[in-house]
Order: sequence, then C-alpha cells, then structure tokens
Amino acid sequence: MKIAPSLLSCDFSKMGSEIERMDKAGADWMHLDVMDGHFVPNLTFGAPVYKTVRKYSDKPFDVHLMITDPLKYIDDFADAGADIITFHVECDSPVDETIDKIKSRGIKAGLVIKPKTPASAVFPYLEKLDLVLVMTVEPGFGGQSFMADMLPKVREIKTECQKRGLDLIIEADGGIGEDTIAQAAEAGVDVCVAGTAVFKADDAAKAIAKLKSMCE
Repeated sequence: MKIAPSLLSCDFSKMGSEIERMDKAGADWMHLDVMDGHFVPNLTFGAPVYKTVRKYSDKPFDVHLMITDPLKYIDDFADAGADIITFHVECDSPVDETIDKIKSRGIKAGLVIKPKTPASAVFPYLEKLDLVLVMTVEPGFGGQSFMADMLPKVREIKTECQKRGLDLIIEADGGIGEDTIAQAAEAGVDVCVAGTAVFKADDAAKAIAKLKSMCE
C-alpha cells in the first residue's frame, strides 16, 4: 500500500516544510487537491502555488483536478511539475481529449469518480489510463467520514481490469485512517490518500508506518 498525504490537511502557511515533513515521514506520493469553487463548493490553490512547492520533495506529485474544465489547465499543472494528473469523469471537458493531453506531456493520467457515479463510467477509458481514483467521500472538503459502500466499485474496476489484462493503479480518497485503511486494502486499493490521519498525528512517520502495516 502506498500512502499519499493530502495537502488539503496541511498547514497552508508553511506548505513547503509540510511537504518536506511528509517526505521524511515516509510518504510515497504527495496528493494535491485543486478546487475551482464551481465543480466543487470549495477553493484551494492553482498551479502557480504548486510550482513553488515542487522543489520540496522528489516524490511523485499526484494532482487531483476537481474543476469544471480540466483540459484548459493541463499545461499549467504539467509545467508546475505534476507527475500524475487525475480529473473527474463528470467534468465538462471531453474525457478522451483530456487524457490524450495529459499523456502528451509525459504525465500519468487518471480518472476520478464521485460517490454517485457508477464504476462503469470509467470502463470506456481503461485502456488509456494509468490510474482510477474512487472517491470515498463527496469531493470538496477534508475531514469527512469514509463511505465503505464505495469499496464494491474498487472491486468492480479491478475485476474489469483483470478481464482486459490491464495493470491499473486504484486509488481511494476520503476518510482514510486507522479505522478504514484495512477495508480499502482488502478491496484492492493500491494507493490511499490520507489527510488528517497523517497531518494531525503527533508523529507522522509512526502514523504512516502504522497505516501501511495495517494493510499487510
């Protein structure tokens, strides 16, 4: 299991040092949430901010675009240093064209599904993807409760990938912590986004190590 701390839960006034702290604590990826106040009811930061903090870690930057028209911003986030860009199947941009744009920049491409969206929504695109992110909360705010009823979607996507001989990464985001990570791992999740569980822990390294050990 890989752990991707969500910077949505960090101290925004010292984002660079928070990234360094998570890097030293054993994080595998850095998860960066981008919200436009339109696709989801919250605003975060854009590419210029993430470009300034890219230098604080060599770990993969996993950029989750919760925005209405992600196609317009792929170049901005590619230039800012994204290694992975995920966007929502429910967005207004043409999905195939957006995936192609991400891939054209040499970046891994992923699709995200909200809780009310069926797993089958990503099936037409699986051959082109590197990753599928299943939201286990409604996107927009950190600190929400884990929705265990989303886990059958993980199994459904895994099964479909196996049928097609595809080796996609399955990521889960929302409410992941000590009480929920084992369920996610059992369902077949490869990468868990963790926010408050690691950023608010007294010892981030111990918290990350414990989350990983609970998936063994």
